[in-house]
Amino acid sequence: MNVEEILATLIAFPSVVGTPNGEIVDWIRDYCQAAGAEVTVLPGPEGDRSNLFVTVGPRAGRGYIISGHMDVVPAGEPEWNSDPFVLRREGGRLYGRGTTDMKGFLACALAALPGLAAMNLRQPVHFAFSYDEEAGCRGVPHLLAALPCLCERPLGAIVGEPSRMQPVRAHKGKAAARLEVIGRSGHSSRPDLGLNAVHAMAGVISHAVAYG
Repeated sequence: MNVEEILATLIAFPSVVGTPNGEIVDWIRDYCQAAGAEVTVLPGPEGDRSNLFVTVGPRAGRGYIISGHMDVVPAGEPEWNSDPFVLRREGGRLYGRGTTDMKGFLACALAALPGLAAMNLRQPVHFAFSYDEEAGCRGVPHLLAALPCLCERPLGAIVGEPSRMQPVRAHKGKAAARLEVIGRSGHSSRPDLGLNAVHAMAGVISHAVAYG
């Protein structure tokens, strides 16, 4: 299969975030195994979704990980004028849910896999495909927890998120905080004796916005 044929197959699986992904997992597993790769299916705690870990070449030794996710965001936008889960070509472009983020990358990786499997690799190449990335990366922590049992410590990872074909050598990062404001109840006739938690939080948010 060429890369476009693989992409058309992947697009046809409606692997929307938060839904079962058994069909796309099974297809990728069978495709990789047919090429001679070693495949591990890692079910998540949800019971109906799984991660995939694929190794090409010797399992021993440190190698690189090709990383991506199998899920896509819902395709409910009214701008769609064709079936989002059927790949179509128009004006030199390919359209379908996930063509860019990020089944296009998965298709490229999978198209390269048979060639890699035919080489006499001295170090492994791993493919790590996760689920529910679009909902806060829910699947990949389970894959990371299993990684020490799947391979030696990787030399690095190539993540196929869209970047306009420009390499990005580091994540931009983020900071998150959880705040809780506890008020004090009071009668509506004497609000001055109570403490309104909403009002207090509004002040916190204002400071946070000003800081940003």
